[in-house]
Amino acid sequence: MGGCGSWAWPELLVLLGSAWLWVGSAQPTPSSPTHAPGPQLRFRLAGYPRKHNEGRVEVFYNDEWGTICDDDFTLGNAHVLCRHLGFVAATGWAHSAKYGKGVGRIWLDNVNCAGSEKSIGDCKHRGWGNSDCSHEEDAGVVCKDERIPGFKDSNVIETEQSHVEEVRLRPVVSGGRRQLPVTEGIVEVRYKDSWAQICDQGWHSHNSRVVCGMMGFPAEKKVNRNFYKLFTERQQLNYRLHSVSCTGTEVHLSMCSFEFYRGNSSAACGSGMPAVVSCVPGPLFATGNAHKKKQRQQQQQQGQPRIRLKGGARVGEGRVEVLKSSEWGTICDDHWNLQSASVVCRELGFGSAKEALTGARMGQGTGPIHLNEVQCRGTEKSLWNCPFRNITQEDCKHSEDAAVRCNIPYMGYENLIRLSGGRSRFEGRVEVAVGAGDGDQPRWGLVCGEGWGTLEAMVACRQLGLGFANHGLQETWYWDASNVTEMVMSGVKCAGHEMSLSHCQHHGASLSCRNTGTRFAAGVICSETASDLLLHAPLVQETAYIEDRPLHMLYCAAEENCLASSARLANWPYGHRRLLRFSSQIHNRGRADFRPKAGRHSWVWHECHRHYHSMDIFTHYDILTPNGTKVAEGHKASFCLEDTECEEDVAKRYECANFGEQGITVGCWDLYRHDIDCQWIDITDVKPGNYILQVVINPNFEVAESDFTNNAMKCNCKYDGHRIWVHSCHIGDALSEEANKRFEQYPGQLNNQIS
Repeated sequence: MGGCGSWAWPELLVLLGSAWLWVGSAQPTPSSPTHAPGPQLRFRLAGYPRKHNEGRVEVFYNDEWGTICDDDFTLGNAHVLCRHLGFVAATGWAHSAKYGKGVGRIWLDNVNCAGSEKSIGDCKHRGWGNSDCSHEEDAGVVCKDERIPGFKDSNVIETEQSHVEEVRLRPVVSGGRRQLPVTEGIVEVRYKDSWAQICDQGWHSHNSRVVCGMMGFPAEKKVNRNFYKLFTERQQLNYRLHSVSCTGTEVHLSMCSFEFYRGNSSAACGSGMPAVVSCVPGPLFATGNAHKKKQRQQQQQQGQPRIRLKGGARVGEGRVEVLKSSEWGTICDDHWNLQSASVVCRELGFGSAKEALTGARMGQGTGPIHLNEVQCRGTEKSLWNCPFRNITQEDCKHSEDAAVRCNIPYMGYENLIRLSGGRSRFEGRVEVAVGAGDGDQPRWGLVCGEGWGTLEAMVACRQLGLGFANHGLQETWYWDASNVTEMVMSGVKCAGHEMSLSHCQHHGASLSCRNTGTRFAAGVICSETASDLLLHAPLVQETAYIEDRPLHMLYCAAEENCLASSARLANWPYGHRRLLRFSSQIHNRGRADFRPKAGRHSWVWHECHRHYHSMDIFTHYDILTPNGTKVAEGHKASFCLEDTECEEDVAKRYECANFGEQGITVGCWDLYRHDIDCQWIDITDVKPGNYILQVVINPNFEVAESDFTNNAMKCNCKYDGHRIWVHSCHIGDALSEEANKRFEQYPGQLNNQIS
């Protein structure tokens, strides 16, 4: 590749596996008295996108290739299948046709292996060819990349075999090499230990659309072919593919039709030249002020987006939510596939879909399930242009919420941060690179721990590619294992959605850190999963009422700071306080248990109420004027976090009694009844009028969650001095922007008839 060969951009690689791995069984399959397969079995891995040691499992039985259903599939099954394929063990498995749907027979269903069996035929199953599955349930495996010593495989992948695993865009325009993301360049595929080009004869915009989608861009644009022709005439080229023809709906180049050059291909491609692609970045990745301004104008014209992603740790992934009738809701996963997922990804400004996830893999949503059986072709501009079925009550539950992982452009942010000193790669002291521009060697330094919290840790974990934040730590003396000692960043304050710490507010070059010793450097503990708490809004509305409670019954409440400050001036024990009471039911809809930040050794015993507080402040209860001014407030320390009730098939794990462990299990909820102490707002000093009742869970972000935008609940309320009407209760981000404005500009009730 001449002068360009030295420019390797491994960061831009996209895995595309479409190789077929044909292998024989590791040893002859012994007959089983109950499931005796006659012929010897053969196995192969198939599908996309994948590496050589993962894929959809296909089994050759009775002279026909077929798949295995994912019902009751376990890691034990994967161990047995990986050994069939010549690998020492399995590291995981995949359900719901993650590697694409197979064709032909589904040979096995309800397979149940212990993991030590010599053959899949020795495991329990329904019998060969007996299945109630569709190919949407094809199982896949991820094998440990280590071959069984001496494994005889007569069908080893040949170096000339037709497969495309990695693709990149190689920039050649001056300055383009340094600037990320790379939006334009020569399309190259990995071949042996180097890179090869694609002949552009017959190349069209559909092909470019597929490549741009893989690189994380929603659309393609025309490119100056003449410039590249002059450039490539001076290069030594090595063509690998030709006659590429995509429809534009494919999520990977390997799914298009193409042909390979064989043997010496340096003189190939005749009058053609290497395929060149230019892509249009989405709003998050746009560079240059003119480009950003144009995209902002387009967004303003289109109004509020009608689709969003929630609950994902990384940019470009999450549960798909759509806006319908001014209310956000989810999509049922029936028939959910890569084509529909790609339409969502492109509509949001990302590339094509990497994965179409089913079974609420990004956590369960709340509110309505708006759409079912979405079936996009892949050419649609919006998900709303795709055929779908409106939901009925019996169709779906939130345990079937659809989600996506989109291809996003490579930005290199993960190279500017690292962890040191931790017990695993998911934890450690945060070190950041500064001054790494224009080929300079980066200078690594520490981040000041002052003000460092959960939101900053969320951004650090996202930048590292390690998922969610579990803890943000302001002291890290126990991780003192690095020779990096200089503080290079201070005053970091993040909103929580940024892609890099450098995008957060910080002091820049004017460092200001009271404690500059390494023990006060910021640290993180990251996690692949996180909890997600939200309040059951209808219950607040159903249970709200006013009580005038005598002061002599409020000594405990006063001790726990549950009354307005004016209560201190009251004539105790005479008189009363007016309390707005309601029940709170707090659900954990995330993918990890909600646990208090403090260990039980530091919980505070409250003698008056006879329980331990595991968090200083768990919720804020406020009465606000329509313009947001607080007229009454009452913070509630967590009485005790426990599982009051759980969904079917979920076992309770946390209980307050006998100094038990505190927390809220995934799929469970903690109920604070309206008739317990402090489950109220003291409204003694509130004048009659129209107000907003607001409840915020985990207001100080003490405990990490996958989504903090749903932690607030708001209700309209009218107080006439004697009675209160509470209505229109909803989670903070459940309504459209227009509906939220109507809520905030609510003129008030003229009577007690709430329509």
